[in-house]
Amino acid sequence: MLPILFRDEHIIAIHKPAGLLVHRSELDRNETRFAVQLLRDQIGQHVHPVHRLDKGTSGILVFALDRSTAALLGSQFESRAVIKHYLAVVRGHPAATGHIDYPLSRRRDDAERSRHAASDAPQPAITDFTRLATIELPWAIDRYPRSRYALLALAPKTGRRHQLRRHMKHIAHPIIGDATFGKGIHNRSFQERLDSHRLLLACVEMTFTHPASGKPVLLTAPPSEDFSALLGRLGWTEALPVSWRNNRSING
Repeated sequence: MLPILFRDEHIIAIHKPAGLLVHRSELDRNETRFAVQLLRDQIGQHVHPVHRLDKGTSGILVFALDRSTAALLGSQFESRAVIKHYLAVVRGHPAATGHIDYPLSRRRDDAERSRHAASDAPQPAITDFTRLATIELPWAIDRYPRSRYALLALAPKTGRRHQLRRHMKHIAHPIIGDATFGKGIHNRSFQERLDSHRLLLACVEMTFTHPASGKPVLLTAPPSEDFSALLGRLGWTEALPVSWRNNRSING
């Protein structure tokens, strides 16, 4: 069963586990489980995804329960009116705060490339981050006798595909567990030494305007059990904002 964070007659939001695709994709043709189908079967009605989460990312995933709501919510995501916050574990010790303004080219799957031009000009992409905690571990990797890692709160101001993963790679602090934009030797160290086998990225908070009532909806989804266990092993649980430690959702 997918954990439901919020539900009314127009909207449903779940806590998506890492490793689950939102819907069928040419990028993973062999996958047979999708959040859209699982949630549809779970609640017995059609659902309409209004935004994306990468397969490896866990956390808040919002669906509309009718096409009209889907269009209205989708426009909020497209116009940058939705406020999103993520947690990520990254390599190195970034600055205490940062503002990444780095345009990103479109990334399309095979089906999209067949309908659009193969190349596109880079689009504006902005991410803010705050460092929540750091650690230095006695792991000799490459030429360094010790390895540094950090826990970040990420706030994307735009919604480009793989934006957070690509932006963190751009500033040389890739997200741990990222097989595409990260560094394998660090990913393997987390797997072998800390039993972490996932992308360490999670959407933990989201705010949007309810299309029907016009009131704000604040959703929170503290890290899933596997992510929380990793934070505990690193001694970072207390570094989380209090609201991200308690599972709650608020309908304003």
